[in-house]
Amino acid sequence: MQQQGTQAPADIAGRTNAVIDAKKGLEGPLLPILNGVQAEFGFVPQDALPVIADALNLSRAEVHGVMSFYHDYRREPAGRHVVKLCRAEACQSMDGDALAARLMDLLGVGLHETAADGSVTLEPVYCLGLCACAPAAMVDDQVIGRLDRDKVEAIAREVRS
Repeated sequence: MQQQGTQAPADIAGRTNAVIDAKKGLEGPLLPILNGVQAEFGFVPQDALPVIADALNLSRAEVHGVMSFYHDYRREPAGRHVVKLCRAEACQSMDGDALAARLMDLLGVGLHETAADGSVTLEPVYCLGLCACAPAAMVDDQVIGRLDRDKVEAIAREVRS
């Protein structure tokens, strides 16, 4: 996986067209194509959006609107680890704000940011479905409920190692 800045727009277009060719025949192909482009690059490069729009006879605004609506589509490469921190009401009511602040301090990143060394990306999410076990987080694909200070510190150690 390369970052967009190191790739020529023609390379992005070529790789995007390969994804489009594989998925264009599906019913409602935009989401499968966006999923495929993200799998190919690790994010959805901005240079891919007009290629997708042209192939599907959509406006760039329509493609951008769909991409920006779904929070799992990335505009930039993520870190080696992705920590999703629930910011919904149940988690906030269970000291989620203080735990979020502590995690941001330990990681040295804010919400929607990736550490300079590429080790971790911290993202807010607005429900992990663990309201009864609030506050909650997801580290890569592992869901963690009943966060407390010790668990937050363990998460920070794990993703920074």
